Parts: sequence; structure tokens; C-alpha cells
Amino acid sequence: MASYKLTYFNMRGRAELPRYIFAYAGIAFEDRRVEWRDWPSIKKTFPLGKLPMLEVNGLPLTQSLAIARFLAKEAGLVGNSRLAEAQADALVDTLNDFTLLIPWREDNPQIKTQKIDMLFQSHAPKLLDHLQCHLGDRKWLVGDSETWADLYCHVCFTTFSVLRPGFADHHPALCGLTDRVEAIPNIAKWIQCRPTTEF
Repeated sequence: MASYKLTYFNMRGRAELPRYIFAYAGIAFEDRRVEWRDWPSIKKTFPLGKLPMLEVNGLPLTQSLAIARFLAKEAGLVGNSRLAEAQADALVDTLNDFTLLIPWREDNPQIKTQKIDMLFQSHAPKLLDHLQCHLGDRKWLVGDSETWADLYCHVCFTTFSVLRPGFADHHPALCGLTDRVEAIPNIAKWIQCRPTTEF
């Protein structure tokens, strides 16, 4: 049986999707959390000087979506055909494209607020319309069962709701989707037990 150690900062961030997948599948893993104050002294010991990093039987794997995609395949969360797998990948990439627009590294609070306002005014409606159109009247984004795209939607919407409460209120089908993800027993248990962080 493989052993897994996931290293990231003490926040949800880029490691939360892998954590959801571990929880969903009931796969035991070491959730190593690095404090920001310790990062400069250990940064050079990690490939590319970045987190998250997943160690599988001691072998490192970097890049958050590569980690999540690997785990999704291990957990059977990639869809039931090659086309479904590609659709899930595309939805994950679409959500990720939006998260990359969030000005996390902007130091000026006023400029940061302006950029976030613009993002949720101009880009978020297009994203939400696209996702809701894709979902249609189905329960899940791809096929007739949950995939890692559904889990990532919940992860992202949790963060987006911190930045802009109620941002998806006019898209009830998507709110229903995130409710269904949160109701998955192992996901609900993880959400209840995980460390409380803003992001």
C-alpha cells in the first residue's frame, strides 16, 4: 500500500483539492503544514522551491493540478471514459484559470480590492454561466457520478465566497452542486475536522 505525505502551508489554497480527494477515497495521508515563518529556511529543500509537494512512497511530485489529477485517477474520480476524463480536465483548468487571476500577491490593499471587484464583476459571471450551462439539469458536472471537477468546484467556491459572499446566488444549479459535494460523507467529515483558515 502506498504511503502519501502532502506538504503545503497551513491553509486550504493549492493543496485543498488533493486533500478532498484523499478524504473522498478514504486514503490515509500525512498532512504536513508549513508555517510561513519557517518557509524561507526550508524553501531550497523543495523541488522548484514551491509547494504543494506530494511524496508517494518517498518520491516527490510537484504542481498542484498534477498532484490532484494523479490522486483523482487513484480514487476513480476522473470519469468513466477518455472523453469524460478530458471534460473533467477542461473544467478543472477553467476554474484554475479564474483562480490565477486573483491578485493574491498585490501588496496595496486599495489596488487589490479594485482588482478583485473587477474580477468578480467582469469575469465571474462568464465563468458561472459557462459552468451552469455545462451542468444543465444533471447532478454532476461530468456524466452521472462525481469527479474531481465537482470537488474542485466546491474548493474554489469556498474561496470565492470569502472574497465575494453570495457571488453565485444567481446560479442555483451550481449552489446545488456544491451542496451535493459538501454532503458526501467523507467530504463533510473532512470539512468539519480540517484546520480553520481564511483561505
